[in-house]
Amino acid sequence: MTMTSASIRRAFLDFFASKQHQVVPSSSLIPGNDATLLFTNAGMVQFKDVFLGQDPRSYNRAVSAQRCVRAGGKHNDLENVGYTARHHTFFEMLGNFSFGDYFKQHAIAYAWEFLTEVVKLPKEKLWVTVYQTDDEAYHIWKDSIGVPAERIIRIGDNKGAPYASDNFWAMGDTGPCGPCTEIFYDHGAHIWGGPPGSAEEDGDRYIEIWNIVFMQFNRHSDGRMEKLPKPSVDTGMGLERIAAILQHVHSNYEIDTFVALIKAAADATGATDLTDKSLRVVADHIRSCAFLIVDGVQPSNEGRGYVLRRIVRRAVRHGNKLGARGAFFYKLVPALVAQMGEAYPELAAKQAVVEKILKLEEEQFGKTLERGLTILEEALAVLDGTVLPGELVFKLYDTYGFPVDLTNDVARERNLSIDQAGFDAAMAEQRKRAQQASNFGTDYNAQLSSSQHTEFTGYQHEFGNATVVEILQQGQAVTTLDDGAEALLILDKTPFYAESGGQVGDTGSLTLASGAVFVVEDTIKLGKAFAHKGRLQGTLKLGDKVDAQIDSARRAAIKQNHSATHLLHAALRKVLGEHVTQKGSLVGPERLRFDFSHFEAVKADQLRQIELLVNEQIQQNNVLDTRLMPIEQAKAAGAMALFGEKYDDEVRVLSMGDFSIELCGGTHVSRTGDIGLFKIVSEGGIASGVRRIEAVSGAGAISFIQQLEQQAQSVAAALKGDVMSIAERVQQALERSKQLEKDIEQLKAKLASQAGASLLEQAEQHGGATVLVAQLPATEPKALRTTLDELKNKLSTGVVLLATVNDDKISLIAGVTDDLTAKVHAGQLVGWAAGKLGGKGGGRPDMAQAGGTDIAALSAVLTEAKTHISSKLS
Repeated sequence: MTMTSASIRRAFLDFFASKQHQVVPSSSLIPGNDATLLFTNAGMVQFKDVFLGQDPRSYNRAVSAQRCVRAGGKHNDLENVGYTARHHTFFEMLGNFSFGDYFKQHAIAYAWEFLTEVVKLPKEKLWVTVYQTDDEAYHIWKDSIGVPAERIIRIGDNKGAPYASDNFWAMGDTGPCGPCTEIFYDHGAHIWGGPPGSAEEDGDRYIEIWNIVFMQFNRHSDGRMEKLPKPSVDTGMGLERIAAILQHVHSNYEIDTFVALIKAAADATGATDLTDKSLRVVADHIRSCAFLIVDGVQPSNEGRGYVLRRIVRRAVRHGNKLGARGAFFYKLVPALVAQMGEAYPELAAKQAVVEKILKLEEEQFGKTLERGLTILEEALAVLDGTVLPGELVFKLYDTYGFPVDLTNDVARERNLSIDQAGFDAAMAEQRKRAQQASNFGTDYNAQLSSSQHTEFTGYQHEFGNATVVEILQQGQAVTTLDDGAEALLILDKTPFYAESGGQVGDTGSLTLASGAVFVVEDTIKLGKAFAHKGRLQGTLKLGDKVDAQIDSARRAAIKQNHSATHLLHAALRKVLGEHVTQKGSLVGPERLRFDFSHFEAVKADQLRQIELLVNEQIQQNNVLDTRLMPIEQAKAAGAMALFGEKYDDEVRVLSMGDFSIELCGGTHVSRTGDIGLFKIVSEGGIASGVRRIEAVSGAGAISFIQQLEQQAQSVAAALKGDVMSIAERVQQALERSKQLEKDIEQLKAKLASQAGASLLEQAEQHGGATVLVAQLPATEPKALRTTLDELKNKLSTGVVLLATVNDDKISLIAGVTDDLTAKVHAGQLVGWAAGKLGGKGGGRPDMAQAGGTDIAALSAVLTEAKTHISSKLS
């Protein structure tokens, strides 16, 4: 049976929907509220908290087509992508899930029915594996499904530890885990390989297509395996793998989606051999890069952005190998939208943004290559020997993105080689660091938590009576507190807002009838509980009644800034584009901070437009409307979700007219006019592709403007003018300053010329050439260069080495006339001298600069330099 990838995806979702599964859209490639993962790498990631019992849903069966990325940390096969039949940076995982509903019998039956009756795979082609001791799964396959015993393989603990098996799955070192059963497809005897568990299992004959995980246990940090109260099912089937089988091809790169993308890559690069592995790389990488950008990742030098940058640069390098000239990678986005835009409409909606970001990154990489070549040339100039050190090759590759094969090509042209072993060692060390950095392992059973549920009353009230239901000191529950004690108090209800969604926690006081006061310094969330952090004045015990009173003035300022943040977010999207997504925020009483994705600095006129839009909304004095509604209904209404927040099935939707609609659990003003005034304080970049705006509102905005006015008046007075003429007066002062600087430069050049003429008197003759080695009084680098140029112009043939000391630093510069560069290389000369002076440097054969720090050794080194140059000339 031949099916397109799109029809397979649809058939899978429809089949499980007919089995009463809730169809759940693919989640973002950036795992929400999950510090354990770099990227979403499996279909179950968005349901992790459901399996842990921390996120109850309205359904107990689900099905999804989840987009996944494996290109960093533990799951990093980047260098294999394009060169094997089934390695990808991006893939789609089809999965069905049971949360305490059906278990092994139904999960196995559903998988078999879909494979043999819906997509009609031959039953005799399917093999299965089970965990060694999972007799239940074995007998379901053998007795209920009818798979012959010789095609059911038990896989035991084959990794040197209990439950360390290909057929025992774990969420992590701790947490939910259990045995699994896998389904394999036999491609036939004409392809090398043996069944799973055999010595030839790594061959390509038997390919895993479906994995069913039976989550039965909760593993503790001490190794105890505790039975879960509600056993669950997590399954996964790679869309690309099943598509290859149903389209009668052996490699994933031969399925319909990749055929179209490879053709587009060939058109963009001018390649004619459609079997070239580099085309596979480019076709794979456009999928991961485009979807990462859709989900808000921007190329950068750290974290997820660094992985994206590496993938883009790898694609560009392979495109260059294919013959591409100029930016080409972004041109593949339309072909990707044609293949996957219907299944993932967010891709089509952000097509223009994806193309722009990829094009900018490609162009930036071109500049990076130029910088890498400059660094390589400088290193070659001072190289001692014929082998480029592995550390240098790695630095060029890792820091500057300079391809190793290109370094090799440059070295070969100079009859040099590279230290491949040293590079490999540095690369291995980098991989080790990357794995450690992304080893976000979490013990799900050892987190600070509370089983209490606090009712939040702070939307309506800023005070109220409550009961102390839990006291925590250093993570431990206690029943009493003494005077001066620091603790976390949990109440049955509270008007205090707990830090969430960027809004800081409330402060205030909890007063007892006895007169004791618990001063609240912060409020945080512990699960469903609100924990009041502070210090006690007096004594307190569990069950005491308290009068809760927040700092109302502080809350009012926070509300103004929080509501202003929503207006700012909406204004940014209207002025800069729909690609703007929130990357973080901090809403406090003094000011607000808003981080957002954008690929370039926000222009001054755009900032003015954004500020104007926000203040227009403030002046309209719209009522802030809050409503509770189902999450899907809220998203359908266009509500924006805040970065890093997690939402229940029913959410709180905050609307400010039709200008801003967001999901938000924070506290806000009643009308936009209550914000008073909004003023942007600063805008700048905090990471590649991420910008930050800081702003103030209300009284804070008025205070900021008054400070600006005071500074303007001070500047005006210093310039002997008024505030309205500051710009003109400053321009006049700048013009005078520029003219003075120009006059000074001319005088310095004149002095340098005179100094050069007098220095020639110190020149010596060596081997028919003029050699001048001298130290000048403290001279600026630019003047030093002018002096060198003057001297070279006056020499018909010669070598010049000059030194000067400024601020305890030595500056060296060397010049060689063109007829002598074959004997004396200026870059090598300053490199030699700098090396003896505790510095380094290099440059072109005819002119080079360097630096040093050992001032005491300078005189001796300059004397030695004359002998060194003379030996070169002879």
